[in-house]
Amino acid sequence: MAARSARAPHNRRMALPHAHPLDTIDVRPLGEALTATPSTSLIKTRSLQLMRLVLRRGETFAEHRVPGEITVHCLEGEAALSTPTRECLLSAGQLVLLAGGEPHGLRAITDTSLLVTLRLD
Repeated sequence: MAARSARAPHNRRMALPHAHPLDTIDVRPLGEALTATPSTSLIKTRSLQLMRLVLRRGETFAEHRVPGEITVHCLEGEAALSTPTRECLLSAGQLVLLAGGEPHGLRAITDTSLLVTLRLD
């Protein structure tokens, strides 16, 4: 049976406001609340952005690129991060670094939440 591919609705607004210096942010796994939780931008400064990206099983985040370095940290579930030359499978607790400008996309193998850190400068 072929897996159904759905594109995540990333055009919806992310929850705001962003955290301020010394605010405490909870990034623990969402557990049963994962499927009802939207992706959220947690922090945004002139040089840094942190987002919790929530993808349901089978959803994808289309290939794209960002100018600065990024990390993708799998908080729960499993996801595949793909570049033109490689695919990295991420499960809870694993982290990967991407060079700025590297084309990449994501596919949720299971319901997953990821902490994405972008260097903006």
